[in-house]
Parts: sequence; C-alpha cells; structure tokens
Amino acid sequence: MIKILKYFTQAVIIYLFFLIIKIIGLKLSRKVFSKIFITFGPIFKSKKILNKNFEIAQNVIKKDPTSIEREMWSNYGMTFVEYIFLKDLRNSNSHIEISGLDIIENINKENKKVIFISGHFANFELMSMELTKRNVSLATIYRPLNNFFLNPFMEYLRRKYICKNQIKKGISGVKDALSYLSDGHSIAMMVDQRLSEGEMINFFGKPALTTTLPAQLASRFDLEIVPIYLERKGEDSFLMEIKNPINFMSKSKSEMSAEINRSLEQMIIRNPSQWIWTHNRWK
Repeated sequence: MIKILKYFTQAVIIYLFFLIIKIIGLKLSRKVFSKIFITFGPIFKSKKILNKNFEIAQNVIKKDPTSIEREMWSNYGMTFVEYIFLKDLRNSNSHIEISGLDIIENINKENKKVIFISGHFANFELMSMELTKRNVSLATIYRPLNNFFLNPFMEYLRRKYICKNQIKKGISGVKDALSYLSDGHSIAMMVDQRLSEGEMINFFGKPALTTTLPAQLASRFDLEIVPIYLERKGEDSFLMEIKNPINFMSKSKSEMSAEINRSLEQMIIRNPSQWIWTHNRWK
C-alpha cells in the first residue's frame, strides 16, 4: 500500500510537470527544468553512488566531477522535458546532425540485420527514433519503469514516436528479440546499465555485471554490432555518430562483451557529462 501511494504521488507530480511543460513550451521548459534538476536532482539520488563511480573512472576521466555532475543533471532535466515533444522531434531533422549515414544506407540497401548498441548519453531515446526515421527495420529493447502509473504513458510515447516494436527487457524479451531478428529486424539496445545477471567484465578497469545479449545475438545470427554515440550540443541540438560496424568473427561472447564495454568507455571519456552517472553500475 505504501509503494502504491508513493508511485501515485510521483505520477501526479510528474503528470503535473508535463502539463506545465506543454503550456510553457519546449524552449523555456528546457531552461526551467535544467535548473530544477540541477537543484533538486542531488537530493533524490545518492551522492555516494556518484562519488564511487567518479572514483572508479578518475584515472581516465580528466574533467572536474562537480562540473560533470552539474551538466549531467542539466541534461537529465532537458531530456525529461523532451518526452512531451517527441512528436516535434520525430517530425524534424533540424535539431540533429548525424554522421555515418552511409552505414545506414548500406544496411538498408543490403537488407542487413545488425545489433545497434549505445548507452544513456544525452537524450538516448533519439537513437532508435532517428534509425526508424531513416527506414531501418528495428525493434528496441527497453526497461519498463517501476512506477506502473507512469509506465503505460511512457510505453505509448515510445511506440508512437520512437519505435513501434518495443521489447520488454527480460527472459520473454530475449524470445521476442529472437523472433524479430528471424523476421528481418535489427535490434537496438542500451548496454551500460547494471544487471542482476550477466558476466563480470571489466568496465573502467573494475569488474561489473555486463549483458552478453548483444554478443549472443550477434553470434547466433552472424551479425555485426554497430555502436552509436549521442551528444547534446547546447540546449537544442544533438550530434549522433553511427560508428563503423564491428564484426567479431570467431570471438567468444565474453571477448565480444569486453570489446563493447571498451567502446562505451571511449564514448564516456569523450564527453563524460553526457553519460548518466547515477546508475549503480559496479554494485
């Protein structure tokens, strides 16, 4: 009962925020909620986790952690706002610069299936959105929100404006992914979060439970893995880089997963404030 009341209260507040955002518009909302998240974000998320994560990566992350944290919360706030304007982002190309479009053109031309991987960078929802806008036959793996008052609305937004083929993370999701691949779809997934299962593979030099699903799917269907990097440039524009496909040939799933982790590390090092550091990645 306490959990239901908690989720209901959270949902009421968030839906109220969404209404305010819709009324005052995208441009002003980004500014307002950037400041709100910078101010109040640290109250609701454990500073201990942030400090631990920064400490693990300190040897390669040269940027000041205080600056990273502030910019991260700012991006959190702007991404929150942008959920209400997904339709506008869907119908526009002016907000994003994409490099590597020739890779997408080749995938479409040859009717290839691939595994797209990325992490929670900038507005991470744009990865699948921009791929489907460019006619990639795609299914996306997602993690449902714990709050069951909010999750149906988020699933509606994702299916309508991001990618109609949504796969819920979990055992049933793996079966769905296999089915979509068999039907000729590519799969997109985030591979940077902590899992309750997986393999202990180094991430920034420290073992972390890591999904081997991309490696398993790539091996089973003989697919290439395509990393994608996202970066927010100012408040209202983005850079999306589609990187060269990786063909792992005869590597084991552990070797493939380790290489994926190294790819994520390089993306994070490039601009650490773009990544969501509040995940308890090394628990």
